[in-house]
Parts: sequence; C-alpha cells; structure tokens
Amino acid sequence: MTGRRNLLLLTLVALTFATAIGSLLLGPVDLPLAGIAAALGGHGDKVTDIILFDLRLPRTLLAIIVGAMLGLAGAALQGYLRNPLAEPSVLGTSNAAALGAVAAIYFGLAELHPLVLPILSITTACLSLGLLFALAGRSESPLTLILAGIAVATLAGAGISLSLNLSPNPFAAMEIMTWLMGSLENRSFGHVWIALPCVAAGMALLLWNGRALDALTLGEDGAQALGVDLRRTRLRLLFGTAIGVGGAVAVAGSIGFVGLIVPHLLRPFTDRSPSAILLPSAIGGAALLLLADLAVRVIATSSELKLGVVTAFLGVPVFLLHLMRERRLW
Repeated sequence: MTGRRNLLLLTLVALTFATAIGSLLLGPVDLPLAGIAAALGGHGDKVTDIILFDLRLPRTLLAIIVGAMLGLAGAALQGYLRNPLAEPSVLGTSNAAALGAVAAIYFGLAELHPLVLPILSITTACLSLGLLFALAGRSESPLTLILAGIAVATLAGAGISLSLNLSPNPFAAMEIMTWLMGSLENRSFGHVWIALPCVAAGMALLLWNGRALDALTLGEDGAQALGVDLRRTRLRLLFGTAIGVGGAVAVAGSIGFVGLIVPHLLRPFTDRSPSAILLPSAIGGAALLLLADLAVRVIATSSELKLGVVTAFLGVPVFLLHLMRERRLW
C-alpha cells in the first residue's frame, strides 16, 4: 500500500506542477515558455515581467495555497465527523470568515489598509470557534459539533444577508456580492504573504491529527481506549480549520466544494483510512483550484467568471453521485 500511496502522491504532484505551468502560460495574453524562462532568469522584456510577476505568479501561488488548505480541511473534517459531506462550511468557519470580510467592506475599513480585511476575516473565523465551543460544550460527539456548526453558519449567513439588505448603495452591495463569489483576480504577492502563514499553521495542525482520525473510525470509546485525547484532537482540528480557512477566505473570498470534491475523488485510490487521504487531498485541492482558476481565464466570456461559481458547478455532480450511491443502500 505504501508504493500505491507514493504513486498517487507523485501523480498528484506532477498534475499540480503541469497545471501551474499552464496557469503561467495561458490567459487573455498567452506567454511563451521561453519568455517565462527568460523572465525568471532576469532577462525578460518589460511586458512579460509585468504579466508574470504582477499578475500570474501570485495568482498561481494563491491557487496552490488556498486549494491545498481547503482540500486538507475537507478531508480532515470528513474523517473526524465521519460524515462524507463534511467540509469547512459545516463548522461555520467559511461563513464566519466571510462575515468578517463583508464587515470590512461594508464599513469601509478595507480602504484603510490592505491588511484590515484579512485580519477581520481571520478574527471572525477564530471568534466563531469560541462560539462553537460554547454551543458544543464538553460533548465529544461529532453530531453535537455538526449541529453547533450549523447554528454558527446560519448566524454568520444572517449577518452577511443583513449587510446586503442594509447596504447604503447598490455599488456597495455589488462589491460585497462580487467578493462573496470568490476570485483570485488582481491578487499580488502581498496577498500571498497574508495567506501563507495562516495556511501553513492550519495545515500543520490538521496533519498532526492523522493517527487520531484513524482511531476515531472505531468510535469515541475505541479511540480513547487506544490513548487518543479527544479534547486535544478537537482543539487542533478546529483551530487548524479556523486559522487556515480564515486565511484562505481572507484573500480568495468564499470558494466552496473543494473540500468536498477532492477527498471523494481520491479516496478510491487509497486504503480509505482518514490519515491516508490527508496529504493527497491537500495536493489534489491545489491541482483542482489551479484547474478551476485556469478555466475562468480561458473560457470566453464578457467578464471573467468567478472562481466560486465554477467550483460550485463542479460540486453538484459529486453530490448527485453520492446520493445515487446511498439510494442503493436504502
């Protein structure tokens, strides 16, 4: 099984690398591979340098960072909650992070400094964690966490709807809606440095839980009998999700379904244990978001498609396939 897992990881890394090269080459203005090589070597022309370093390279790096975080978070939550439809939005993290960003836009705070929006987004994601703990109490039951997460997500969603309802003008509402649909357009290296520390910390905390997630397949009592500290596992999982997803949402907006799609696509190629799917889901999430972001650039439309719209369309077939599979068991 180790050889099979290594082959899967190697294939995913190769796919991610190839897609990243395509992301640098393709767009409204295609760049030749020789031109990119010259620019990376410091000998490119001015136009190529601007397109590569100011537009495409930050966008490509962010697609890798954000996609990896969302894919890993989805795999970790599906393992912990033993729910095949779990993703970061299940715990309300995505909605809470989006609420912070919407508040920054609504009150005009985002205009004060580029860091205000991501800081508020990450802060509200962490505050949602405190509310989640308060609602779930001392219960270690996944069902309790899911119900508490639904309550947090609903509350955050209501706050977003309220801001849209009370927007002082249609332009403010349009700006909020555009951000909520998710995009990597017009991102810079500043956004990369904002997201990278949060995502790195979040991924480290989630990957730490591999052994505990495997033990939880036996249930809470079985995991405790194997020496797993359920409270610490939950803390690492929730903090990792809140910090990592908060940082991802802060720079990319609301991008759903990546955490749902990737683990389902990759699970048949593993031994189906929760730990075996964590790292492949991170790499697969990066590849999927790179492909989706490349699609929004090369599809001919009057205005660029939003990334969240594309990933939502990708998520629908996964829901339908899971529904048809479950129906055969009813």
